[in-house]
Amino acid sequence: MGKDSRQQVFTLLVEVGRNPGDGLPKRATGAALMCYASGVDEAEAVRETVAILKQADMAPLDVSGYGTLDERLAEGHDIDEDERVLMARALAENSVIVAQVTPFYEGDD
Repeated sequence: MGKDSRQQVFTLLVEVGRNPGDGLPKRATGAALMCYASGVDEAEAVRETVAILKQADMAPLDVSGYGTLDERLAEGHDIDEDERVLMARALAENSVIVAQVTPFYEGDD
């Protein structure tokens, strides 16, 4: 079995702080990034995601894992076609896809 056959895609929510050149809106205090990351396990997916975000001048603070597509479906998550396409792309490219960026502003709860 080759390495690719063991790859899975994990859904990760990454909280980032501010860094010069991070591309976030000027007044933002940080952001939440919804990512789809491939890896043989969630720990590898998290390591790859954090490394890639650091290369992009982001400042990852915290990562929450939501599991694989099958795990999310088993938990009753509603996963639309757009999400599935991005997950398939992350798997095919053995990469990390940032699907959504939600900036935080001072005073947000």
